[in-house]
Amino acid sequence: MNNEYTIVPLLMSALLLTACSDGTSGQNGSNTLVKMSTLSIGNEQCAMGGQLLQSGLDVNANGVLDESEIDDAQSQTVCHGQGATLKAELVGRYQSEIYGLSAAEIVDFDPLSKQVFVINAKSGKVDVLNAADIDVTDAVSGSGALALNNIVKTTDIDVAADVGLTHLGGVNSLSVYGDLLAVAIERGDALGNSKQANGFVAFYRINDAGETSFLHAVEVGALPDNVTFNRNGSLLIVANEGEPNTAYSLDPEGSISMIAIKENIPATTATAIGFADFNKGGAREGELDPMIKINGPNASVAQDLEPEYIAVSEDNLKAYVSLQENNAIAVIDLKDKKIESILPLGLKDYGLYENRIDASDKDSRINFSAYAGVYGMYQPDTISSYQWRQTNFIVTANEGDARDYDGFSEEARADDLNLDPSHPQLDAAQDKTQLGRLKVTTSMGDIDNDGDVDQIISYGARSFSIWDEHGNQVFDSGSEFSRITAAVLGDNFNNNNDENKGDSRSDDKAGEPEALAIGKIADQYYAFIGLERTGGIMIYNITNPFSVSFVDYVVNRDFDTDFEIDSDTGEVKGDASLAGDLGPEGMKFISANDSPTSQPLLVIGNEVSGTTSVYALSF
Repeated sequence: MNNEYTIVPLLMSALLLTACSDGTSGQNGSNTLVKMSTLSIGNEQCAMGGQLLQSGLDVNANGVLDESEIDDAQSQTVCHGQGATLKAELVGRYQSEIYGLSAAEIVDFDPLSKQVFVINAKSGKVDVLNAADIDVTDAVSGSGALALNNIVKTTDIDVAADVGLTHLGGVNSLSVYGDLLAVAIERGDALGNSKQANGFVAFYRINDAGETSFLHAVEVGALPDNVTFNRNGSLLIVANEGEPNTAYSLDPEGSISMIAIKENIPATTATAIGFADFNKGGAREGELDPMIKINGPNASVAQDLEPEYIAVSEDNLKAYVSLQENNAIAVIDLKDKKIESILPLGLKDYGLYENRIDASDKDSRINFSAYAGVYGMYQPDTISSYQWRQTNFIVTANEGDARDYDGFSEEARADDLNLDPSHPQLDAAQDKTQLGRLKVTTSMGDIDNDGDVDQIISYGARSFSIWDEHGNQVFDSGSEFSRITAAVLGDNFNNNNDENKGDSRSDDKAGEPEALAIGKIADQYYAFIGLERTGGIMIYNITNPFSVSFVDYVVNRDFDTDFEIDSDTGEVKGDASLAGDLGPEGMKFISANDSPTSQPLLVIGNEVSGTTSVYALSF
């Protein structure tokens, strides 16, 4: 128990002892009553929350301390200290009962109607969930958390029907600001390419009841994968990933689209920002760092760069866009609407003790080792931004991703590589219980261009990182994610999300940190990082980016349940409903001011289990 809590029962005892031994006190023998109330996080007197203890005489003898009977002189406020530990408790959950087909991905929240909007890629629609009745006193754990289904779906939004064009595909992202909802939808072409044509952003107006009315759609770039409003709602920013088709015969350019919002009305056209100036022979070719991975067959730089996710700086001047496959971040000047720079993220050295990894799913044990000459690309998926001392910092969830298509694949195992004879892992790379099964790229690592591999380079960094606005890393969680899950879950660490098979992802990207949200609670910044494969969320205090601390690992998954999910067909063997939440894909932090419970919340969309979970955050 934290010291700041021990004073509560002591104060209550002292106040209760003011009554006489025969149960009477004060005038006319009235009893002294004590009332204890919870102060929410963000309270004027207690930033971290606390307890308000009020006492007074029960003059009317009704057994209740009425407002008129409270003696302010005897009231006590007991605040939680700054050292209080943040805890996350499951208080709400919606089960779509659709498994393995991404029925719950990106999420956002409307504070006015208290509705959660969820991308349902399976249906191609947006599910609308009612969060107004969530009660933080209904927190559950254990088997109760696995079975919880207390949030109701009120309706859904058929974006393709509203846009009304041919060849529209799945919805990929959404964002809420004020009473505006923006939804990204991809589009294919008449030749059978499913998502290589220009996509659209559909805008909706949300009323106080959470009902939406379609406004209009705006054409953007190919495969709009993420949308976000800037900090004052005057601009919507779209990351158009521009993925190639399966045969790699059509590779659209990646781009950024910007849609102005004036007087709360979205424009009908977008401003396009491309990367053609960085192509060979382009005006900015010399700015492209050689560490940025450009490896698509016959692809220009503009075709190869694939914008993934957007974070807007707190000062509203910059947008940071993750280029996951390229292991880089693009910095966008929002005032001038231009690309300011492309930041290379470099390699993570798995030869360092603090970065040690378990690289095999065939070793039948938890085995963390440091491997000199082995590296990981950071390749962030979700990114976010916050400020410390009026300076912008970028936070990344370092998932990793390979280009693996029918027409081109860079993916191999370490034992497939033609290593330089002097490589320190020459023997370990041929041992499947060490490095042999590690998934690696064939597009990088030949430093001296002599035809053999000098560096073994894998995907992702199995961590989250903090970078300054110039791309310098100031923090990385090293091997903590895997070591924490190994300590908590034992042999189930680095488990996959489609079945309980123990250590089945160490050879790939381990737990795969993908989802990310930042929340400010009582002047402290917290990062919430979802592990796509293993499940659960890591919580870190990142208030000072140079003094980051681990807070907790929260997971709602039963690793003893016998189930198997086919993510291509949605077929389920066993009872996946008993497995819990699988595959956290998107997160939304809700501040106490916006929350239906007056307490901070965290909403998580879990794509494999098709569930949407809501956690109450408290001290």
